[in-house]
Amino acid sequence: MVYRALMAGRAWFPDAVAGRLVVLRRHVPENLVAFRRWYADPEIARLARYTEGPMRLDEIDRFFHARAVGSDALAMAIHVQKTDRLIGTCALSQLDGDNGSALYHITIGEKNAWGEGYGTEATSLMVAHAFGALGLHRISLSVFAFNERAIRSYRTAGFSVEGRAREAIWRDGRWWDEISMSILEPEWRRRVEIEQDKGGPDQVDAPAVDPSREPGVREPPMRRGVMARITGR
Repeated sequence: MVYRALMAGRAWFPDAVAGRLVVLRRHVPENLVAFRRWYADPEIARLARYTEGPMRLDEIDRFFHARAVGSDALAMAIHVQKTDRLIGTCALSQLDGDNGSALYHITIGEKNAWGEGYGTEATSLMVAHAFGALGLHRISLSVFAFNERAIRSYRTAGFSVEGRAREAIWRDGRWWDEISMSILEPEWRRRVEIEQDKGGPDQVDAPAVDPSREPGVREPPMRRGVMARITGR
C-alpha cells in the first residue's frame, strides 16, 4: 500500500502548525486520556459515528494507537493558542500519493470549545499544509446532514458540496443524508491569493516554498510533486 510506505519516512509530518487561534501538534501518548473522554461522549458519537452509541474503551484505545500516534494517518492534536489547552484532533487519512488525494477528519472533543472558530482554523491549517507543503490536489470529507455546524465550518474553510448519499444514516428517529464535500488545490490557491490581496487571515497560508527553486517557477506535474515532497526524492 503506497500510503503506508510513504508514512514510514514521516518526512511529510510536521511537528507543529500554528495559526492565530490554535496550534496543531503531533499527538503524544498522554492524549489518550482525552480521547477516552471525548469518544465515550454520546453527543460526539452522534455526530461522528455510523453506529449508535459511543465507542467502547477498547475501541478508543485501538483507534488512538492506530490513528493518533500510529501510522494510519497524519493526525494532529488541536491546542488553543493562548492557553495550550488540548481541545480536539484532526487528521488526513487514506493518502493516495499517485492521485494526490486524502480524506480529512476533525473532532473538537471539548464541547465548551464549540462555536469559537477553532475547528474552522484547524481545518484551514491542515488544508494549507496538504496543498502548500505536501503538493496534494484534492482533500475530501463526509458529514451527516444534521451536523449543520460542521457543514458551515467546512464551507468557511473552502470546501464545496459535491454530492450526497441519500438517507444513508438513521439518527434521531429519521433518515438523514450523508454529504460529500471537497476542496481542490486550484480553489485553495485562489482563496490564498484573494486573502493576500486583502491582507486577510494568516491561517490561509501560502504554499511552502522550496528554496532550491527559482521564483516564479511552477511546480512539476502534480503526481511527481506529491511523491517528491513526501519521500524527498
